[in-house]
Amino acid sequence: MKRLEEYVRSIPDFPEKGIIFRDVTSVLQDPDGLALAIDSMKEKLDGVDFDVVAGTESRGFIFGVPIAYTLHKAFVPVRKKGKLPCETISESYDLEYGSATIEMHKDAIKPGDRVVLIDDLIATGGTMEASIRMIEALGGKVVKIVFLMELAGLKGRERLKGYDVDSVIVYEGK
Repeated sequence: MKRLEEYVRSIPDFPEKGIIFRDVTSVLQDPDGLALAIDSMKEKLDGVDFDVVAGTESRGFIFGVPIAYTLHKAFVPVRKKGKLPCETISESYDLEYGSATIEMHKDAIKPGDRVVLIDDLIATGGTMEASIRMIEALGGKVVKIVFLMELAGLKGRERLKGYDVDSVIVYEGK
């Protein structure tokens, strides 16, 4: 079987010159790559005591749901603003090229819930930092954050200091 890095397609100069875009769709389109990605992320949770998996839209859903399912845990979606039908809590944050707002249902996390956050990629860390603020505002505790890929050159991990952060693949650049 190939290493997980071999399933990731790297596209130079996208979205702008000097950037190497790490395309997760090539992982998703290969049955072996998809299984390896999910299994590798799930292994990062060995020995972690938690109640809930939360995943950020949209690729956090792709990886978070099968992890929650195989570990028999609840799954909580963290969505873009305006996508959830019930009462929500929201957080705004800055992106590399703008800003965004994410939401989750107010009743999704109960006080004392131990939460694992899942996403495909950490770049600047803004999405995950906003997710953490919402979970903690609802009384939950983030016990682990797992990414499939990390762009270490963007220093997103620094925004998540004090949290247990793990990535399956770490790319040193941006």
